[in-house]
Amino acid sequence: MNAALPQPIEAASPHVMNTYGRLPIALSHGQGCRVWDVNGKSYLDALGGIAVNTLGHNHPRLVPALQEQIGKIIHASNYYHVPLQETLAAKLVELSGLENVFFCSTGLEANEAALKLARKFGHDKGIDKPEIVVYDKAFHGRSIATLSATGNARVQAGFGPLVEGFIRVPLNDIAALRGATESNANVVAVFVEAIQGEGGVNPLDDDYLRALRRLCDERDWLLMIDEVQCGMGRTGKWFAHQWSGIKPDVMPLAKGLGSGVPVGAVVAGPRAAHIFKPGNHGTTFGGNPLAMRAGVETIRIMEEDGLLANAASVGAHLQAALARELAGVEGFKEIRGRGLMIGIELTIPCGELLKTAADHGLLLSVTADSVIRMVPSLILTVAEADEIVAIVCPLILAFLKRQAAAGLAL
Repeated sequence: MNAALPQPIEAASPHVMNTYGRLPIALSHGQGCRVWDVNGKSYLDALGGIAVNTLGHNHPRLVPALQEQIGKIIHASNYYHVPLQETLAAKLVELSGLENVFFCSTGLEANEAALKLARKFGHDKGIDKPEIVVYDKAFHGRSIATLSATGNARVQAGFGPLVEGFIRVPLNDIAALRGATESNANVVAVFVEAIQGEGGVNPLDDDYLRALRRLCDERDWLLMIDEVQCGMGRTGKWFAHQWSGIKPDVMPLAKGLGSGVPVGAVVAGPRAAHIFKPGNHGTTFGGNPLAMRAGVETIRIMEEDGLLANAASVGAHLQAALARELAGVEGFKEIRGRGLMIGIELTIPCGELLKTAADHGLLLSVTADSVIRMVPSLILTVAEADEIVAIVCPLILAFLKRQAAAGLAL
């Protein structure tokens, strides 16, 4: 066998740092919403690279565009103008109603830039120790600063001391936010996910978002909405906060923006658009021509193919079918989400379903211990949604039946 070809996976590589609890699967190629492993087994991909593969795999218009770009130029230093940055930035400004964009490569980097913007905003107002409101169960990344903003003690463990300057509050409770910040002149921003992803697919109420926008305006705070996982059409609008009819001051993006090519962005409104000056922030890879072409083509194809409407309609169909099949089942708690960002919460931890589903040809994830998360490509069809239901619901029922038989309280 040619050594350059992928090899069947039997165990973790001794040469790759052991930072992931991987399944013994190595994917070889994909087409649409399906992928194949190196042994030839097929899977329906309901994970989409964790909300990354917006257009699915091997898209017939994305791939040639990227091939063409690779033949021109892949990377250029930000010492020079990159015309495709202007093209993509103009489109993101149009879609968001905001003002300008900083490009990076990942969601973590976008969130880190947002935190720096908030601190600089405070310092520019004469606040020596700016503080930022963050949320229970939040996840913003694994750098020291974004980890400190994250609301998960398990992923923070072993990495102290954490960065100071964060005030943590519960989700969807405006009274708690007011109480936690009363008479605190150091608060400069609120940082929140429109729909928490890693925290268990927990949406912000539209009314809460509107109240949050009003409070930030009253107190001259930046409203920073993390759309890294829930943005780029996933919920049926370009950005999940748009369901509430408000605009943020700062909006980090990544994941689905490049359909698999690493792209991150921070989109800023008028209050935040001119905080950074040359030398305040930067990146080597951010905004490179290949990544920018991926973002431009992703949005173009999404518009041409009506993928926002598809995400809304197929997502509604999928959620309704899941709810119908699981209604009244002991151990099933609820379904949350919007469009094609769906969480099925059980009353007990269900991590084993990650492997069980893969064994049955379905890729998904389990987050927050007891939430089955599905964030498939936005090209998902109704037939494929029905196939997901036909695979996952019997697996959930069998899992809960085994736990009950073992004497576990559901």
